Amino acid sequence: MYQFESRIRYSELHEDGLLAVPKIVDFFQDCSTFQSEELGVGLEHLTGQGIAWILSFWQIQILRRPGLDEKVTVGTFPYEFKGFLGMRNFLMKDERGQMLVQANSIWSLLDTVRFRPVKANPEMIARYPMEEKLPMEYVPRKLVMAEGGQRLAPLMVTPDYQDTNHHVNNARYVTIAMNALQLMGEKPDVKELRIEYKGQAHSGDLIIPVVLKTDEGFQIRLENEQGAMLIGMHMICS
Repeated sequence: MYQFESRIRYSELHEDGLLAVPKIVDFFQDCSTFQSEELGVGLEHLTGQGIAWILSFWQIQILRRPGLDEKVTVGTFPYEFKGFLGMRNFLMKDERGQMLVQANSIWSLLDTVRFRPVKANPEMIARYPMEEKLPMEYVPRKLVMAEGGQRLAPLMVTPDYQDTNHHVNNARYVTIAMNALQLMGEKPDVKELRIEYKGQAHSGDLIIPVVLKTDEGFQIRLENEQGAMLIGMHMICS
């Protein structure tokens, strides 16, 4: 397993004094990026090949969010490659080795010139040490989204939401969803987050959050101006 140690910074806290949910996503995607860089198949390599790993699905189970100055270990490993898909687990543990967060993710390898999936070549796959997947409950990557919900005011995407792939970074969608809930007066204690990524947004685009309260928590659709769903999200809350 690839891992790195860190500590929770003040800038990473939610107003409740605990690690903000979008920052968990930041920790995890940084971890996989660090691993790829060390293995020689990082950003520069991928850009030179005209390809990029694009996130398709998250399933994040939150056992406990750490607080200010807590020391944490963040880890990741791939457990399967299938065609153009790569499956990867993530985890965050406290300094006693107790699990804080565990996650499953599915990534698609995309040709950034023709904008279509491409199969990972054997040389790339051979760089990554494979491990047995985490013993967690796995859900299908296709989310079933209910109709209806409360449509909120459109949000314009600003340049700081974009990453090196020139679209809104996957963690920023979580920020948009969490902000939408807070604007509605909701302060959910998120225990599991499931996200299906279906489209992209860029600087200057409008994103419309649509929120539906459920027995488990919330379903959130982030739509474009034409009403097409960019992101589907299930939040399971306590």
